[in-house]
Amino acid sequence: MSALVIFGLLLVLMLTGMPISISLGLTVLTFLFTMTNVPIESVALKLFTGIEKFEIMAIPFFILAGNFLTHGGVARRMIAFATAMVGHWHGGLGLAGVIACALFAAVSGSSPATVVAIGSVILPAMIKQGFPRSFGAGVITTSGALGILIPPSIVMVMYAVATNSSVGALFMAGVIPGLMLATLLGAVTWYRAWKNGYPRLPKASWGERLRTLKDASWGLSLIIIVIGGIYSGIFTPTEAAAMSAVYAFFVAVFIYKDMPLRGVPKILLSSASMSAMLLYIITNAVLFSFVLANENIPHHIADWIVGKELGIVAFLLVVNVLLLAAGNFMEPSSIVLIMAPILFPVAMKLGIDPIHFGILIVVNMEVGMCHPPVGLNLYVASGITKMGISELTVAVMPWLLAMLGFLLLVTYVPAVSIWLPKTLGMM
Repeated sequence: MSALVIFGLLLVLMLTGMPISISLGLTVLTFLFTMTNVPIESVALKLFTGIEKFEIMAIPFFILAGNFLTHGGVARRMIAFATAMVGHWHGGLGLAGVIACALFAAVSGSSPATVVAIGSVILPAMIKQGFPRSFGAGVITTSGALGILIPPSIVMVMYAVATNSSVGALFMAGVIPGLMLATLLGAVTWYRAWKNGYPRLPKASWGERLRTLKDASWGLSLIIIVIGGIYSGIFTPTEAAAMSAVYAFFVAVFIYKDMPLRGVPKILLSSASMSAMLLYIITNAVLFSFVLANENIPHHIADWIVGKELGIVAFLLVVNVLLLAAGNFMEPSSIVLIMAPILFPVAMKLGIDPIHFGILIVVNMEVGMCHPPVGLNLYVASGITKMGISELTVAVMPWLLAMLGFLLLVTYVPAVSIWLPKTLGMM
């Protein structure tokens, strides 16, 4: 009965168009005041202790690093390097876009930031070279989703916070799936370009390739600093986030000199604004989890599902359907923070590895970012391409279908996710 009241109230509030964070907070307060005897002091305490976690500090730092990199010329140099390497292949600029998105994802941790940084540079170039606008939009919208799968990833940090999992292990678990998905999206791009006879660039000389690699090396070094630092144990993921923010500032302002010092306050302000929004969602989601736990709802759901003897295969299929459905009306941060505490206990009872389960959720979030009506990447790409959402939805379909196939692989072959962290001794 409690579960029906809580979820019913949340759904009604969200259907009014109210922001997710406020819907969560109002649901919790309404339920606590009218149907429980929980003292108000414990609510205030939970609000404070809920975000008093060291891992959460990684979120504002990764957002700040991503903003410095987006505005600091790093993306442009990554695109130049990728174009020099694969520009002569079928659909060369499209392939360069996929590679540049994968590289930028490995330093930013955010999908919308990846779409903006890479898309705003490469889409005009693709259109100028004779590619259809829809082809370029499909490539960038879906490849931008790599931003939350290839580490570092803000969504992985949120999953770790919601389930008390290891951020470092999750980051390492995302490396192989991230590279596999980038390869798959590249293959779809190449095939469509080859089939339709899209333009190719002249082959770059090795001198040109080395020059673009040297230009991009300061940005690419951040990948080694973050991943290498976490793997070697030099610093934690949160410390890696702080390091990446300082490094990105240094590169953008003093090395590439694409950002004047007077532009820094604006970047700090926009990063603070986005961080505050995410932290507000996290705070309300923590309260929501507190109410669910107080009413024993996750355990009742877990017992019910285990009692139905669904088995791992059927349960994971239900999880995918549920998360893809949630992706129709919520953005990834909210889905992870609401769904993870509910689904996680069931997964543990069925013996599913928590890191594998985390990667499965992240891949679902990627798909959700690329389909309407709430797909964040669609809206960002729409702003860059000046295309409508329905037109963009048709454009991304070939890549989206490939992503759904990849989701099934990640769901039912746990080794794809957990082989690397196990090999590195992180699990």
